[in-house]
Amino acid sequence: MTEHLTALWHWYVTIATIVSLIACAIFLKMQTTRRLPKGEKAELHGNVWDEDLAELNNPLPNWWRWLFYITLIFSALYLLFFPGLGAFGGKLGWSSTGQYQAEVKQAEAEFGPLFAKFEKTDVPTLAKDAQATAMGQRLFLNYCAQCHGSDAAGGKGFPNLKDKDWLYGGDPAAILATLNNGRAGVMPAMIDAVGGEEGVKEVVSYVRSLSGLKHDAALAAKGQAKFAICAACHGQDGKGMRALGAPNLTDNIWLYGSPEETIAESIRHGRNNNMPAQLERLGPAKLHLLTAYVWGLGGGEPPIATEPAAPTVPAEAPPAAAAPATASAAPTKK
Repeated sequence: MTEHLTALWHWYVTIATIVSLIACAIFLKMQTTRRLPKGEKAELHGNVWDEDLAELNNPLPNWWRWLFYITLIFSALYLLFFPGLGAFGGKLGWSSTGQYQAEVKQAEAEFGPLFAKFEKTDVPTLAKDAQATAMGQRLFLNYCAQCHGSDAAGGKGFPNLKDKDWLYGGDPAAILATLNNGRAGVMPAMIDAVGGEEGVKEVVSYVRSLSGLKHDAALAAKGQAKFAICAACHGQDGKGMRALGAPNLTDNIWLYGSPEETIAESIRHGRNNNMPAQLERLGPAKLHLLTAYVWGLGGGEPPIATEPAAPTVPAEAPPAAAAPATASAAPTKK
């Protein structure tokens, strides 16, 4: 906070704090110095409860009065050693940012070698390691459970990570790409493209028919022709397209639900889903552990085998180095 304080605010906060402490001390002194002469009775303030419980103007007992003075002394010492007076950082130089950085440094020194060891292990092997799984679960609970749930079963609008339904594939490389780069899933509003509300009803019936749900056959027949607009992403057979992250409409797994009105809402207004990128936040070692944990939840697909590079034929000039593959950036689950 101190870096955001101007000189004016620094002095405003400092003076207001010091004046408040001094005013408290003066007020306390004023209210505790008057002592009743011997034989004089305390005056009644006019408040009586239960007939005989009266409020008198007796001064505070000394032990109580000194408790207030001790709190004022403690406040003054605290402000001397810790931040509290505007831009003054305190004699000890403590800050919440500094403490956080020290704790991060200590954690990296303690757990860095373990993360480095796990990072060199392939995902299927790591998913069977009890220690790695426990660490991956803690990372998941801290950074992923807010959206996907503590059990990773997701919720309305948030994918279930335990089933075998994936938008971009459930192999380790696809999961890691999601964690590294995030995903941005966009379903455009289609109400105008399908011909208004009547077209929405027709397409809804056809979409429900694809997964064997109750539907109006006559409306579905009309909706099939209009589904050609949707097929650009979902495919002619409605089974989705992993290259675009378009969901499979022929199974019975729904991100927002399968009721007619829910599907109609998707067609009318579209959907916008966003999975934030985590690489800069967590780093590659932690994301490798998270990948193994998510992959091992039960829905992970086998790693995609990479073909060995073909032997090169010597030429007059050395061949150019192959460019490294880049991960895609689009949403993972339906």
